[in-house]
Amino acid sequence: MIESSTEKLLVQERGHTLLITINNPPANTWDTQSLEGLVAIVEACNAENNVYALVLTGSGEKFFSAGADLNLFSSGDKEVAKNMADNFGRAFETLANFRGVSVAAINGFAMGGGLECALACDIRIAESQVQMGLPEAGVGLLPCGGGTQNLAWMVGEGWAKQIILCGERLDAATAKSIGLVEKVVDTGQSLGHALELAEKVGKQSPPAVTACKRLIQQARGGHINNAYTAERAAFVKLFDTRDQKEGVNAFLEKRAPDWING
Repeated sequence: MIESSTEKLLVQERGHTLLITINNPPANTWDTQSLEGLVAIVEACNAENNVYALVLTGSGEKFFSAGADLNLFSSGDKEVAKNMADNFGRAFETLANFRGVSVAAINGFAMGGGLECALACDIRIAESQVQMGLPEAGVGLLPCGGGTQNLAWMVGEGWAKQIILCGERLDAATAKSIGLVEKVVDTGQSLGHALELAEKVGKQSPPAVTACKRLIQQARGGHINNAYTAERAAFVKLFDTRDQKEGVNAFLEKRAPDWING
């Protein structure tokens, strides 16, 4: 059973999906406790064969997450800044490298580190009233949880510069039009759609999903010719798993596969 080390992150197991709710009112901000808690939860999920998908959402109706609590940086202490940057980086890199599929159910404002958390997920579903942005430069900071890298990769350099350098805030419709989110749904509907999508993951072979995700994310660096070789090698390696045999034989026998994640 997966448990949270902090009340600022609530967890609930729903079949093969773990629901994580950011619960730090009033704006669901991130701090050392919640960032370290996220790392522990994701690592526990990686070690738990029964968890195939993660869904992240925010508590309440107004915020997914407003990012870092700026009170942490008011003193100008560089050591505090370094520790928080390390915590943000480790937390969201751990989330991005989760072996299964992660879905962000963006149910409210996603600003700064809140948007970076969503960017670290594989898929983003936003409600129609949502607004998103990376406003750090407006307060003398910069996105340190992967924002400058993940946003540019996702929406292109031009839009990334407009959002980060100009402090532009996006509504959900614009976010979808530029590829920042995959789906826009009505208010109050993001979690249901995210959980439905996560259920679809449970019908896929977990080892195959892990291999595919790793290959897709490898495209962000390196040369495509090297990726072709890695892709073929990963295909052959799946034949070391029992799920490969189960998947093929279940199809031939016209029945649903019984995955064991191994």
